[in-house]
This record gives sequence, structure tokens and C-alpha cells, in this order.
Amino acid sequence: MRALLLSLFVALTACSAKDDAPSATEADAASETPTGPRAVVSGDALWEKPGPNPVGHAIFTAKDAARDRTLTLQLWYPAAASSKDAAKSGTAMEDLVLDPTDRATMVKLLGAAPPACARKRVGSVKDLPPADGTFPILAYSHCHSCLRFSMAEIAERLASHGFAVIAPDHAGNTVFDAQKGTSAPLNGEFLAVRAADVRFALDVVLDAKNEAVPAALRGKLDSEKVGVFGHSYGAATTGLVLARDPRPKAGLAIGAPMENDLLPPAKMAEIKVPAMFILAREDNSISEIGNNLIRSNFKRGTPPLWLLEVEDAGHWSFSDTCALTPSFMPGCGEGVRQTDPGTPFYYLENVGARALGASYVTAFFSAHLRGDAAAKAFLGAVHPSGVVTATSR
Repeated sequence: MRALLLSLFVALTACSAKDDAPSATEADAASETPTGPRAVVSGDALWEKPGPNPVGHAIFTAKDAARDRTLTLQLWYPAAASSKDAAKSGTAMEDLVLDPTDRATMVKLLGAAPPACARKRVGSVKDLPPADGTFPILAYSHCHSCLRFSMAEIAERLASHGFAVIAPDHAGNTVFDAQKGTSAPLNGEFLAVRAADVRFALDVVLDAKNEAVPAALRGKLDSEKVGVFGHSYGAATTGLVLARDPRPKAGLAIGAPMENDLLPPAKMAEIKVPAMFILAREDNSISEIGNNLIRSNFKRGTPPLWLLEVEDAGHWSFSDTCALTPSFMPGCGEGVRQTDPGTPFYYLENVGARALGASYVTAFFSAHLRGDAAAKAFLGAVHPSGVVTATSR
């Protein structure tokens, strides 16, 4: 995975590393001998903790007849207050996998993964009754050879604050496909397939008569409050969706640029809605070349734009499936800095890193889909101090 990502960005060295790299005053990574992962302590702001709603999820399949493509979809949503006790049990991560063979693979992967990095149990429960009212809807696109629930904690935080999140498994491009050696390539052609998956997922859940959607959730999603976010290959997918689909009113990219000349055709000039980038300073999967491209996207896009840079974070630091496979290790435990080559360090501890990502994603969509002024102010601040740098334009 790392080599594949690097191969996509190596041709981008023409991007100005000198102009876009953080200054010495910005880069304050510890130089002492590392002794363990740095803890990330959440603050008291509303978005830094779960909201008032318990979280339910539904898993179902839907066929895109126009493309002859069947997708497994997962929808997280705010559950009724009466489900609070039932939601406390959560769900074993392997129980999110429908296919028995793939579930057995998931059990093996989770068993071998470092317990401090990969999440073993998620905080939502299947088919809980939904809360009253309608919910803003966000679509999530997973990383290359990942899963629809690779960032389940972010989806859960959003749902607890009143959002719904729909995520497809990008069929042919999941961790199970990678385990079989058949995963789709990381290229522009399959990027278009992934973007169509996201648009189809939105089509399905926004259709109040679509029988693929559980009956209790039909008509519960607000078509006027739509957003998109994604991680890595999913970040590029997000960019393409924002450039081509008029429904999303905001978009967020984690760990990769939205525009990348090696994955056409999304262009920042085509994205006219608020956008945010979350950049991992020690992301040696896309390298400093890729991080500088994220900074370039931020500088060249149409405001309002937000850039969050996170110290000691790696490519999978914000993911529930960090270290699930050897390819997903960057972000777990010990590493070597890319900002100071050869220097050993520890990535941020994963529980706190996931919570940090969830806080900013929730605040971003609260600000731009609900017009929440306090959430917008949160985006421009530092939570927590010494770990993040926040910039807007």
C-alpha cells in the first residue's frame, strides 16, 4: 500500500515543498528519545465528546442496475433515546461483515492486530429505532483496500450529534479483496467507479420509497443538508464527488488531497462548497510530497477552506482499522519521522487520535450544514494545544 501511494505522488515533486512546508516555528515535534505514544486529551467543547443520541446502524445491499454493480451499504443514524441502554453494548467489529468467509478473515486480522491500535468493538448497534425528525446525511468513502466502517468512530460521533452517515464498501477495493490479491488498482479509472458508488449510495438513501433501505429509515434524511468525506483514496473520491454532484454542500478530506494530477479529473477550481483537509504530519504513506499537495489544494481552492495539521499522526492514525494489516501500520506505535528523516518517534495514541479526528469532522459539518457559529469558531482554534495547527482562508 505504501509503495503504491508513493508511486502516485513521486511525480508531483514540482509542487513547491519550499513554499508549502511548515515553518520551524510551526513544527514542534519532540526531539527527545521517544518513550511511548503521546496521549491526546479531549477538551470540553461540545464536539469533543459524544452527543446526546445513542447510535444505531443498518447494513443492507443495493444494486445499481445502470452499472450492474451491487454494493453493501452501512447507514449510521441517531437512535431513539429509549435505545440508550441497548446501545451501550456496541458491536464486535467482525459482526459488521456479512460474508462468512470475509468475517472469518476479519476475525484473524483483528486477532493479530495490536490491541492499542485497531478497534475491536464499535459503539453502535444494529437496527435500533431511529430518533424523531430528519437528519443531515453525510457520505463516507473509505481508503484503498479498506472498509465502509474503517472510520466507524467518526461516523458514530456524527450520529450521536444528529447526523446520519452512509458508507459503501467499494466492491472490488476492500481489505478482503486485497487479502485475495484481487483489489482494484489505485488509478483515475477506478476513482470514477468509486465516485459513482458514493453518488449511488446517496441516491438510495435519499429515495424515501427505496425498499433496499430499512423501512424505519426511509424518508428520514434531509436532501438539503448533504456532505461528503473520505480518507486517502476516499479523499480523492470526495473531491470528484464535490466537483460533479450538486447535492453536497460541504466536503472533507483526510490524509490525501482532493485534486491530484495523477488521479484526474477533479480540480479544486470546480469545488465551490466549503472544504476541509486533515493532514497527518508524519504521513509517510503519501510522504511530504503528498502533504505539500494537500497544502497546495488548500491554497488554491475556493474559500471557505480549512486545513488541520496534526503532529505525530500517520496515515491511519484516525482510522478504526489502524494496524489491521501490515499495510495499515503507519499510525500505530513506533515509527520513523518523515519530517526529520531517520528520527524514531511514537505515533499519537490511537484512541485519542480517533477522537480528535471525530471532533473536527463533527464541528466542520455542524458549521457548514447547520450554520453553527460556535462550531465554526472551534475549527479555527487549537484542540488540543501542541498537537494541531489550524488554518483557514
